[in-house]
Amino acid sequence: MTDTAAAEILADVHRGVGRILLNRPKALNALTTGMVAAIDRVLVEWEHTPLSAVVLASTSTKAFCAGGDIRTIREHSLAGDAEASERFFASEYRLNARIAEYPVPVVSLIDGVCMGGGLGLSVHGSFRVVTERAVLAMPETGIGFFPDIGAGYFLPRLPGAIGMYLGLTGHRLDAADALYTGLATHFVPADGLDAVGPALADHPGDPVDVVLNRLAGRSPVAQSGLAEVRGDVDWAFGAPDLGEIEKRLRRLDTPWAASALAALEAASPQSLEITHALLARGRQRTLRECLAAELALTRTTIRTPDFLEGVRAALVDKDRAPHWQGASPLR
Repeated sequence: MTDTAAAEILADVHRGVGRILLNRPKALNALTTGMVAAIDRVLVEWEHTPLSAVVLASTSTKAFCAGGDIRTIREHSLAGDAEASERFFASEYRLNARIAEYPVPVVSLIDGVCMGGGLGLSVHGSFRVVTERAVLAMPETGIGFFPDIGAGYFLPRLPGAIGMYLGLTGHRLDAADALYTGLATHFVPADGLDAVGPALADHPGDPVDVVLNRLAGRSPVAQSGLAEVRGDVDWAFGAPDLGEIEKRLRRLDTPWAASALAALEAASPQSLEITHALLARGRQRTLRECLAAELALTRTTIRTPDFLEGVRAALVDKDRAPHWQGASPLR
């Protein structure tokens, strides 16, 4: 681990609770290979330490984790360095699996932005606490990529067709929506987050769920905008293919359907095809099978014109005007 990666991950154990803080605030904690390796190494070490829980949080109030450092992946692709990209994705997916199978509860404190790789760090753990500032999304189709980090496993397991909707459109969830979908398990106001670690340490014999419920504020789940359009989401995004999804959205002719359609039309056609196939198959795969399928997909996807162009438009030149190759699969 480089000194930089060490500084970007802070880890300690206090009264039987392990704590890992993401500490790359200027980049909204975008994950590098070094950061992923550092987190993984800490978790491996702690497997032999008697802990009651592991808390995963951020030193920044703006972001839990904005995702993987996808700009660097593009640079690797342009330089022809497939090995560096493989190392990043393989390390990241190995960490996702480790969190899912960890012997003690992993509690993620999501305050601010949590996208892509940030969901990979949090959603596979037992508990995901959101604050009123939380914003969750899988926005990969907008950059010529696809929802990875085990999204092929967890998105199809959300209620109804919500996972297909989130994966294809990159729709952003607030705290209420995150709780409604089950991506989040608890709501704690931002000013109460610092109390989570000490409360877990004070009550090592109590179930983590009970400890978090004691700290919880009134859940905003009743304000979920997604809940209001749930019937339409299930009908439109439960369609068997992308063309039928588009037809049903046009038939609905509502503001929600129009915004969903606009998101699909702005996305990479290639990404929509890959994502639909990945999520359609995901329900019958294990997490490890999904991660293996996603790793295989990264090898080809990151070399495609749509990926290079999508990342350019979103993260390099930031003109938000990608020129996609290929015809839209919506018609």
